[in-house]
Amino acid sequence: MLAFFKESLIGQYIFVFITSMVPLVELRGAIPFAYGFNHTGTGFNLLLGYILIAIGNMIPVPLIYFFARKVLEWGKDKPVIGGFFTFCLEKGEKGGKKLQSKAGQGLFVALLLFVGIPLPGTGAWTGTLAASILDMDFKKTVLAVVSGIALAAVIVSVLCILGFGAWFGIAG
Repeated sequence: MLAFFKESLIGQYIFVFITSMVPLVELRGAIPFAYGFNHTGTGFNLLLGYILIAIGNMIPVPLIYFFARKVLEWGKDKPVIGGFFTFCLEKGEKGGKKLQSKAGQGLFVALLLFVGIPLPGTGAWTGTLAASILDMDFKKTVLAVVSGIALAAVIVSVLCILGFGAWFGIAG
């Protein structure tokens, strides 16, 4: 099964698409894989890879915005999942409050930068959850997250071009 994702072109596209939807990994993990696949000789097209990665990173956003908070609230006191759900809620609330305290009226720009600067614990998932907890307007949230994803794509791409993806052992 792993050979399918590594050696077949369609498998590589599916891999980067699914990787871009995974929390914490998201776009910043999928792009180095795309750069690595680009050098495998399978004909991997970086532009198509970028499009799939961006779409994959955005698919969870409406679900997170409208449902994640409700699901996390529901599950925070349940056995087995309660600890993880509480952790996720606290992470979102902490991120949201930190964003709001630093941003004031510039919450849109703060959310854009929060999603766009590729650091651990930031990204579309956490940013959207924080926006949901702060009751930020959905359209503004989506625009800020899309813009942040674009910024993160540029930053991660530059790092890959400079060879840092390979240095971290992710891309070829």
